[in-house]
Amino acid sequence: MKRIVSAIMGRVGRWGSLCFWLVPFVLLLLPLSALSKEDPKHFVRARQEMVRSQLVARGIHDQATLRAMETVPRHRFVPDRYRASAYRDGPLPIGYGQTISQPYMVAFMTEIIGPHPGQRVLEIGTGSGYQAAILAATGAQVFTIEIIPELAKQAQATLEQQGYLHIQTKTGDGYHGWPEQAPFDAIVVTAAAEFIPPPLIQQLKDGGRMVIPVGSPFFAQTLMLVEKRGAAITTRSLFPVRFVPFRRSR
Repeated sequence: MKRIVSAIMGRVGRWGSLCFWLVPFVLLLLPLSALSKEDPKHFVRARQEMVRSQLVARGIHDQATLRAMETVPRHRFVPDRYRASAYRDGPLPIGYGQTISQPYMVAFMTEIIGPHPGQRVLEIGTGSGYQAAILAATGAQVFTIEIIPELAKQAQATLEQQGYLHIQTKTGDGYHGWPEQAPFDAIVVTAAAEFIPPPLIQQLKDGGRMVIPVGSPFFAQTLMLVEKRGAAITTRSLFPVRFVPFRRSR
């Protein structure tokens, strides 16, 4: 925190009085994690290498997405026993039969919705909270739903610990979306559904985008891009994927 204040003071120079008024507002814009103890250097290097070799090398180029992936500490969103593997090229288990997605998949699903500050994004399947944190780090206003109560509680605690206090979380069946907060500029679904839930299409804004894996857990799944233009709904198959099944309440 002292380094942050000193940097601001150096920039402002002789305008000390202006700095006095600006500092509190600047600090309010920073995640609490930025004011806490820095990550160990090996995690920082691993995150940078992840962005370079797994994301940029595979065609991820959106700068907001890349900055978010390089900033958000993925190792804090996985169980302790998997932290050493947090930046490897693959998914990891997070308990209750769920996983945190491969870094490339998180980045791709973020990039394809065109992330930008103020964008209202609904996420279905909070999981560990990592995808929600990435979306928030791009400046989006994030609403996220998790059907497993234990995971929802755990993810909310992790997000709060990392300073993402403005992400709105909810425990419930994501099939129905979040009608009280609709419409959304974008929807990100992190579990494979056998078909695209109609309530989610209804909750997209005109011009909105949804990215969702579609298919059976035992057969082929395809990542789909859904776009809404007035009454017209278009879908596009992107590439084969493997996600955990979309869970419903009984």
